[in-house]
Amino acid sequence: MSIQTIVFDFGNVIGFFDHRRALERLREHSALTIEGMQAFLYGGRLEDDYESNRISSEEFLRLVREGCRLGCTEEVLAAAYVDIFWPNPEVCDLLPCLKPRFRLLLGSNTTLLHARQFRRQFADVLKHFDAQVLSCEIGTRKPARAFFEHCQRLADGAPHECLFIDDLPANVAGAQACGWHGIVYTGGDDLRKQLALHGILTGDEIAGSRRSPKRSGQ
Repeated sequence: MSIQTIVFDFGNVIGFFDHRRALERLREHSALTIEGMQAFLYGGRLEDDYESNRISSEEFLRLVREGCRLGCTEEVLAAAYVDIFWPNPEVCDLLPCLKPRFRLLLGSNTTLLHARQFRRQFADVLKHFDAQVLSCEIGTRKPARAFFEHCQRLADGAPHECLFIDDLPANVAGAQACGWHGIVYTGGDDLRKQLALHGILTGDEIAGSRRSPKRSGQ
């Protein structure tokens, strides 16, 4: 049976992001360097706990203010923390074409504050999705099997009928381990070509599609 459901990652697929934008805004309020703040905030236990909903937004902001030695208010911190996203037109423009023929899900490792921001900022894009699966709401992150099992229930189909698109190979491997098809998103025209190989786009759709250059985050 052909693919019936396509699950898109958000970060660096639907929308680009750059954590350094937040750090640049916070630098004037901290006794730490940008590199010091980055080491505390991203890629460690704190980020994992917050993305998995093991701590609240209030607790997260308190820990960041203390750990990064910030002199600003939590309101200033929160505003800087979420101001990191901008759209990826080459993927966003695909969604209206795919929606009539496929069930579309969003599958993202994200925090509550980031989710609140991109749901508002990308409202016109996210309206094309039938459901959103966010780590901060279900309590588990990609590439854990439990994440894809949650998506599977919403897909309402067999694993081989699902396709997952993510920029991180480890996450795509997690989906494939559950019996899904997977595409590692690398930008440019490669996604459209990969979708054609899976029978999702035709050659005419690739040739006539709108192609937009990758935008700078600045």
